[in-house]
Amino acid sequence: MPNSLEVLLRICVAAILAGLVGLERETAKRPAGFRTHILVSIASSLVMIGNLYAFELLKHQTNMDPMRLGAQVISGIGFLGAGTIIKEGATIRGLTTAASLWSVACIGLVCGLGFYVGAISATIFVLISLIVLNKIEYIINKKNAYIHLTIKSIDKPGQLGKIGTELGNLNITIKNIAIEPIDDYNVIIKLMLKGSKHVKVDEIMNSISLIEDVSLIEIL
Repeated sequence: MPNSLEVLLRICVAAILAGLVGLERETAKRPAGFRTHILVSIASSLVMIGNLYAFELLKHQTNMDPMRLGAQVISGIGFLGAGTIIKEGATIRGLTTAASLWSVACIGLVCGLGFYVGAISATIFVLISLIVLNKIEYIINKKNAYIHLTIKSIDKPGQLGKIGTELGNLNITIKNIAIEPIDDYNVIIKLMLKGSKHVKVDEIMNSISLIEDVSLIEIL
């Protein structure tokens, strides 16, 4: 069983490592940032230390699995992670933050066991994933950027087909469609498009504006 200084060291290491991950999320302005990651990791570390203490205290009195509470932390952190996931139309945000929370929970658990090499190594790889790979992902997505197109139109047969034809002429692919009725006569059509980097936004707007009964065009 670790002494008081060792307990303090384990909790401090858990807080520092999680703080590094949380700082990256904080600078990215994500829902769960610096403090949240630290709290998750400290609590996870404390649970594991308390688990080891309980096992040492009761091992001669009853059968007890020393990993049981740790397993509950790993499954229970999913509820907190789910709170960071946001669905905006066809786009889902927050999955990376949810994964980082789950990661710091695991890092806190191994810190509670005193497995510092594993905790530090995992933190390094988590930071590489969040910082370095994020830049690579940004470069890839920039080359294949998605365009979000919002169109207000009269609700009539064949209108969506006309829009698809115009986009097809520009060599643009429709990846997702959402139609929201405004009233009995008008709808909002939201399209997620993928096209060539050579296609300009002005070309798309000019092409769609030629369609009869289209009253509003917005591109994000």
